[in-house]
Amino acid sequence: MKYSNIPAAQLLVLSCKKAGINTIIISPGSRNAPLTLSFTGDPYFSCFSIVDERCAAFFALGIAQQKRQPVALVCTSGSALLNYYPAIAEAFYSDIPLVVLSADRPPYKIDVGDGQTIRQDNVFDRHIGYSANLKIDSIHATDRLSYYQPEILEQSQESINQQNQKEIQNAFRVAFNQRLPIHINIPFEEPLYGLDKVDQDLEPNMEVINIESDFQEDFGEVDQIWNNSRKKMVLVGVLPPHSLEYRFIEQLAQDPSVLVFTETTSNLHHPNFFPSIDSIIFPIEKSKNAHERFLELQPDVLLTFGGLIVSKKIKAFLRKYKPKYHWHIHPTKAYNTYFALTKHFKISPNQFFGWLHSRIKLKESDYGESWQGVKTSYQKERKKYVQTCPFTDFAVFEVLQRSIPGAYQIHLSNSSTVRYAQLFPLNQSNAVFCNRGTSGIDGSTSTAIGSSIFSENPTLLITGDLSFFYDSNAFWNNYLKSNFRIIVINNSGGGIFRILPGFDASERFANFFETTHDLNAKHICEQFGVEYNTVEDQISLERTLQGFFEPSNKPRLLEIFTPRELNNSILLGYFDFISSEYQ
Repeated sequence: MKYSNIPAAQLLVLSCKKAGINTIIISPGSRNAPLTLSFTGDPYFSCFSIVDERCAAFFALGIAQQKRQPVALVCTSGSALLNYYPAIAEAFYSDIPLVVLSADRPPYKIDVGDGQTIRQDNVFDRHIGYSANLKIDSIHATDRLSYYQPEILEQSQESINQQNQKEIQNAFRVAFNQRLPIHINIPFEEPLYGLDKVDQDLEPNMEVINIESDFQEDFGEVDQIWNNSRKKMVLVGVLPPHSLEYRFIEQLAQDPSVLVFTETTSNLHHPNFFPSIDSIIFPIEKSKNAHERFLELQPDVLLTFGGLIVSKKIKAFLRKYKPKYHWHIHPTKAYNTYFALTKHFKISPNQFFGWLHSRIKLKESDYGESWQGVKTSYQKERKKYVQTCPFTDFAVFEVLQRSIPGAYQIHLSNSSTVRYAQLFPLNQSNAVFCNRGTSGIDGSTSTAIGSSIFSENPTLLITGDLSFFYDSNAFWNNYLKSNFRIIVINNSGGGIFRILPGFDASERFANFFETTHDLNAKHICEQFGVEYNTVEDQISLERTLQGFFEPSNKPRLLEIFTPRELNNSILLGYFDFISSEYQ
């Protein structure tokens, strides 16, 4: 087995191997040849080639999301690196440890007008867990170094190796322990394509990596506050499937003083939980005694864990009707989302509830029971509304929620898609994912395709038209699985803008906010070998879905056309309908 003959390249690749980082996403280029040759020459690594760096980064994010392990990205110098930024920002806010390995030009070629050269060091400064800028080797391309920057030759290769290894270790420690993306920038001088046996003196030491955090918390009077509070709200954001032990789920569900609000992306289920938050909040807003009802809902203790929350309604409510105590559970982060944070538990939810489990004393309260009645009411009204509403985005999601088979992993694009998905329950055996770190529409398809690679279950992407077309390069690879399914809801533009404040139905609004169009996915499917089908009414949709998920030789895409000018009124009409008894 041979690696690049450049010491820094060898050290970096060996460090990945030692740390167990074995999935490598490579975008073609020349300056990154030392890394590409080394990774692809060692069967330990699973290497994937993705031309478009923006797609490559989201593809890697999907894999890391699925494996819950660091995944490495490799790119050439110049603007290629900048295309990683959207996915890096998403990873930063979603606790996904991407490992970005960027090849760079020698330091003396920066800012002198050399091609494919930018300032790559610390380029992700505000959205990265650690930036490591490695030293260029002093024993490679010595003729060039002596001519352009001879002072580099004054450093011993041993000292350079030591500095580089320390930086790599520091970066890896952050990736593994803090679950954050990291960036390692490595300058190479030509020649770039030489190979040699591995230098045994470069064997890295990765003992600094410790994935498990120590349980060190001062709980103080937490159990007393919890047990004495009659109104406790547990709000769960984005969470990987099977994150919380069932005994803790059951204990929360049976406590009459606890309300558990979840979202589709929480992957947390129980009949006593509240999965459609807006269906609770919206009717209160419209009621005559809204203030009194919100005071009834206002918790004494707010306990939060998981990632970012979709519902704007719950955020607005908790910011106005603040809890006396807000506790957040997360090993490293505690966003003060509701401007009421009083305690950050730097542990996992299972560690927290494991400590609290035996200390809980049920408090007599009607908090849970009274709001269960509200939930039963909106569920009943929703059934009535569905039976009368025309074919729109709302009706599509109602059909989907009862048609998607179990054991699928479902990826949701952002904007309207993830919000409609909150209104209807999905099969509890389905794992749900969405890039909620930055909530951007870019990269949803690439993330879903990457995630599908290492998933034992088939994958379904549900996406809006703008998100789909924005990320159409996601299909430009050789890794599409035949059990991959895509549902594109094409409402001819950015439909979410029609339900936001400022909608005025003008031509200017249609062009610059809604961005109306008459595109369809047919030609993209033909180009990339994806089976294509389309429907425009509910009967056709239900009939087509009966065979859509059956095994096939190619991935399949179903494009559903809905009426652009009707969708918003039907959605807003739903909230009015379920609110009618509170008027």
